[in-house]
Amino acid sequence: MENLKIKIGIVDDDLLFVQLLENYINNSEHYEVVLTSTGGHHFLNETESDLPDILLLDLRMANGDGLEVMSALSQKDAETKIIVLSSFYRRSFMGQMLKMGAHAFLPKEIELEELLKVIEAVYHHGHYFSDEQIDVMRSQLSNKLPEFHSYSKDALTEREIDVLKLVCQQLSTKEIADILFISPKTVETHKTNLMIKTYVKNMAGLVIYAVQNNIVNANEIVLFDK
Repeated sequence: MENLKIKIGIVDDDLLFVQLLENYINNSEHYEVVLTSTGGHHFLNETESDLPDILLLDLRMANGDGLEVMSALSQKDAETKIIVLSSFYRRSFMGQMLKMGAHAFLPKEIELEELLKVIEAVYHHGHYFSDEQIDVMRSQLSNKLPEFHSYSKDALTEREIDVLKLVCQQLSTKEIADILFISPKTVETHKTNLMIKTYVKNMAGLVIYAVQNNIVNANEIVLFDK
């Protein structure tokens, strides 16, 4: 049986960039670009269903910026994972991007081979942080970002905390299930309950929650191996 390809969407108002990136991605046997759009408004108006697995999203666009797209998708509880890919990249924006629902935040100058590695990491593990970004987050999460909710770590069960710690190690659902001797379905239930209790919208938000509430140390977060 043929392996299913990771479905990619590209939203960027630089048409040449979109065409070049689409051609490069489609040359890989593991990925397929299933939609492209030249602006956030066009993407949101034209895409009601069949959202991609991964959305490569620019921040600044004339026809609806990336923040609008992230906000709209979060309200729809979409399962699409968002990689913000922008020439307006600033390390200081990292915390805000995660808070808005991005699963990775990258400069457009990134090497194409490296981009594919990030896509793979986000698809399988839910988020991607570089060494440099982790350093920024260590300072930002300590006292600059507002708390997401009124819950404390005491509101979580012991098993939920176990799952949360393993999520921060970028383990897959199956790997977590094997370590804790529970079913993958039970792991997914714990993840859902964690997001409900902590008022976050994705796995990256859970990592931020874990750091803010001293459940894990920022130094213990496992990075994607380059």
